[in-house]
Amino acid sequence: MAVLNYICVGITIIALFAVGTAILLYRKNVHKTMKTIQEMIDTAIDGNFSEHVFDESVLSAVETKLARFLSICTVSSKNLLAEKNKINELISDISHQTKTPVANILLYSQLLSEYELSQDAFTCVKALSAQAEKLNFLIHALVKTSRLETGIITVSPRRESVQKLLDAALRQIMPKAEAKGISVVMEDTVIHAYFDLKWTSEAIYNIMDNAIKYTETGGNMNIKVMAYDLFCRIDIIDNGIGIAEEEQGKIFTRFYRSPTVNSQEGVGIGLFLAREIIAAEGGYIKVRSCYGSGSTFSIFLSMDT
Repeated sequence: MAVLNYICVGITIIALFAVGTAILLYRKNVHKTMKTIQEMIDTAIDGNFSEHVFDESVLSAVETKLARFLSICTVSSKNLLAEKNKINELISDISHQTKTPVANILLYSQLLSEYELSQDAFTCVKALSAQAEKLNFLIHALVKTSRLETGIITVSPRRESVQKLLDAALRQIMPKAEAKGISVVMEDTVIHAYFDLKWTSEAIYNIMDNAIKYTETGGNMNIKVMAYDLFCRIDIIDNGIGIAEEEQGKIFTRFYRSPTVNSQEGVGIGLFLAREIIAAEGGYIKVRSCYGSGSTFSIFLSMDT
């Protein structure tokens, strides 16, 4: 009986040892497989992936599927890049081909306006000049947007004075503000942030232009600057017509025009371009508005690299 008990104990110990060994081997194999998959993913990210296992194992199947997936992604990426380049070339070609005709239209309309014309003729010349200016602006905006999206134009943020940025934008917008009798109030600031001065001043100008355009004659626009831990916040506040809540998520999309402002001049690309520029610098834009009660556009620029 005692011998039988010893035999049972021995068998149990051997069984436990075998189970333990099997578990350790399984874990070792799983760890090895996971490490291999991790290495496969790392080489795939680096763009140096190639198949190494050529057998009937599951790992070989994973390698084969991963290779196919990466091949498809590469082809799709190349096709997408080719399409973007084609669009950019097309827009650049349109810009080049239309530059001279538009310039000539503007020149001849200006020359015509210097002659003594009847009221009807003068109205036609003025309308012709205005439409040519709009076409010229649209073509330039399309080219800028296309090049920004395809990476041909890149922003280069550096530490700059926010006051310098706002002054640059105000120099461009003040003639329009004065023409409508709109009061512009800006608080001076000594805050610095990281941004591309040329492109960011254009983004700020586009937002200010939007505020002036949709504010009635005699209105006002205020600019305030605040510093946070990570971002500098620039508020552009107007008392214009405001934006309905259901439209606030659409105003930054390309070519979007609210049905309430279709009679106003514009092509719906200024806010889209502003958002693209600010986002490319690591910042973002928020809007708070209520229809009929004005709008506040908040631009957040990074204060740290």
